[in-house]
Amino acid sequence: MNDATSVKKAPAPANGARRAWQGMGEVRHVGLVAALVLLAIVGLITEPDTFATSSNLVGILALAATIGVITVGMTFVIIGGGIDLSVGAIMALASVWATTVATQSYGPWVMMVCAVLVGTGAGLVNGLLISYGRMVPFIATLAMLVAARGLAQRMSDRKTQLIRPENDVIEALSTTKVLGLPLVVYMFAAVAVAGWILLNRTTFGRRTFAVGGNPEAARLAGIDIRRHTLMLYGLSGLCCGIAAIIIMARTTTGSSTHGDLYELDAIAAVIIGGTLLTGGRGTLVGSILGVLVFTLITNLFILNGLQTSDQLIAKGVIIVIAVLLQRRALRTPT
Repeated sequence: MNDATSVKKAPAPANGARRAWQGMGEVRHVGLVAALVLLAIVGLITEPDTFATSSNLVGILALAATIGVITVGMTFVIIGGGIDLSVGAIMALASVWATTVATQSYGPWVMMVCAVLVGTGAGLVNGLLISYGRMVPFIATLAMLVAARGLAQRMSDRKTQLIRPENDVIEALSTTKVLGLPLVVYMFAAVAVAGWILLNRTTFGRRTFAVGGNPEAARLAGIDIRRHTLMLYGLSGLCCGIAAIIIMARTTTGSSTHGDLYELDAIAAVIIGGTLLTGGRGTLVGSILGVLVFTLITNLFILNGLQTSDQLIAKGVIIVIAVLLQRRALRTPT
């Protein structure tokens, strides 16, 4: 009788810790919103004639759309206990493959399907290496980063590939506006909403938390860890393919240089958004707010004429602070 009682009560501490982490997540969301407000005030003070213009605000959202879609996939991977360093290179490869002469000859819809398939395929290769090849995620995705970037350079001969005028449907995703916002922003919003539903309202999402939190317990509960890991990296690749469509629409090009350091921006956004680097806990809302914070910081640096190196230093400091706050929160008794 005592054993049965102890078994029933065993999950209580974990549930309590989960609720405590969710409570901290809500506080973190408020903090990120406050950071956005503070950054907006800085923008209004330093560049009052430029920052608050509609073109600048739309530009911020359009810039956030590309890295934001990638960050959605990265959030799933990190919550599931992994990491993906290849997202920027995969996006570049997808954009190059979709804008080759052969692909463009089939029209814009085939180009977009090609980008999605290439991104998803590369993500599944990552998943196969990690789940069935038992490679460390860091090494597997680092190898994909190098290989995808190299393949993109080889396919494009290191040249920027322009989208032909007859395929201007893709460009229209960036130039066509609904309620003052380009369609690429709505694509980002759709991916974010779909990701939130998948993470918080489906069995797939619950299994992602379980796999990242305690893989052995998840396995004993009947979850196929390898298959789920494969699906997580496939999802990340899918997001890279969608991001490739957005970057093609914004730049009207496919290039092996697209997505440079996007993996760092995505990981940074996920971290400051409150997702635990070791997996098992996280929030997609926080990741999206993290994307907006970093995009706004980049915009302020550009408007004030500061160098790219200063941006990188600022982002590095923010990442360090976010990780230290995570460690402190984990040490706090619940």
